[in-house]
Amino acid sequence: MGTAGKARGRAAAVTPARACAFAVIRRVFEHGAYADRALHAEASPLGPRERALATALAYGTIQRRATLDYVASELGTRPPGRLDPPVLAALRLGLFQLLFLAGIPEHAAVNESVELVKRSHRSATSYLNAILRRAARDGPGLLERLDDETPAGAAIAHSVPHWLAERWWAELGAAQARALLARINEPAESAIRVNELVATREEVIAALPVPAAPAPELAEGLILGGPFDAHGSELFAAGAIMPQSRGSMLVARALAPQPGEHVLDLCAAPGAKTTHLAALMRDEGTLVAVERNAGRARALERTAARMRARCVRVVHGDAAAFVGEQPFDRVLVDPPCSGLGTLQSRPDLRWRAGPDAILELAALQLAIIEAAAANTAPGGLLVYSVCTISRAESEDVIDAFLARHDDFEALGPPRQLLPHLDGTDGFFIARVRRAS
Repeated sequence: MGTAGKARGRAAAVTPARACAFAVIRRVFEHGAYADRALHAEASPLGPRERALATALAYGTIQRRATLDYVASELGTRPPGRLDPPVLAALRLGLFQLLFLAGIPEHAAVNESVELVKRSHRSATSYLNAILRRAARDGPGLLERLDDETPAGAAIAHSVPHWLAERWWAELGAAQARALLARINEPAESAIRVNELVATREEVIAALPVPAAPAPELAEGLILGGPFDAHGSELFAAGAIMPQSRGSMLVARALAPQPGEHVLDLCAAPGAKTTHLAALMRDEGTLVAVERNAGRARALERTAARMRARCVRVVHGDAAAFVGEQPFDRVLVDPPCSGLGTLQSRPDLRWRAGPDAILELAALQLAIIEAAAANTAPGGLLVYSVCTISRAESEDVIDAFLARHDDFEALGPPRQLLPHLDGTDGFFIARVRRAS
């Protein structure tokens, strides 16, 4: 029985969605679990409606942690960090419902949050009940008084670490930083890629149970107009679609591989970009996909098979040390990064990243692009992309690379996608060509 099942057994008055959300929140903040994996494990017994509510509750509470803790500090006598972790999880869950989730009755938010810890932490229930009832009355006023005129204020108002607000302030300017911070707490755009090795866009649109509109710049991209369980669909099982943001799709388009070419994809798993490259090549030529993790490499092979990308050859190896048997016409470098461009769909990521980790990632990224350069044929094209909004991992890496390699030149300015301007994940995409 999962944590959510145990919670339901302890507190019959708690709805399955709230019990599930409570379990996910605890797993993320107490055990370092990834929110999407924890939700997948805990929500498996739930029906579609309960699962949707559990997702909104868990992801929203994790996303809004800093703002919720601020309200808890203002209304309570105990700092949030001094509360027992289960009590803090129940408090955050209740506060999120009261302050950010429309349509939730006050009594349900308060009573069920208290019920979640009634047996394990009975002595804390009076305090929890009092704070939540006070929040229902005074919490909206506290939120109205928040401002984002400074990085410190913006970190609380938009619920991000202070260091991240300061970094975006410095790199983007105050106005852009505020707009970006506001955007990352809104739902992410829902997009899928049509796998043209299997189906046409018209065939996929006809088979979808929700409205879909063509994506700008992408003949194979569709923007969905309603909730759709892509991974659980027959279209996904048949290899006809891949859930993928428009920003991610633009990476393969930037490399623009041609049928018959010899192409390299470093750091290839989970395979959305790899199979996109194969489709653009019309499955003609050779696409070598390198993945360091053995399990992810095997999963990549299964993905390529499902997407009918027969030109893909998966290599289990270290991207920073990879040496091909012959130079490649086109090389994609999509290395591990902080992922700060994907905060809309990955609510826990903002609490995982940090300045020191970004510097370590930048060093790794530079090592991998160096390996990519050594595998690029004369006249060949190299594309460097990261799904982040961080100068240290984007412009600084490309500048350092070009400073070391006078045989490579930039093909126009790099492109930085921003969620509040482009409506999709934040991506940095740079194109460089090796001299003939």
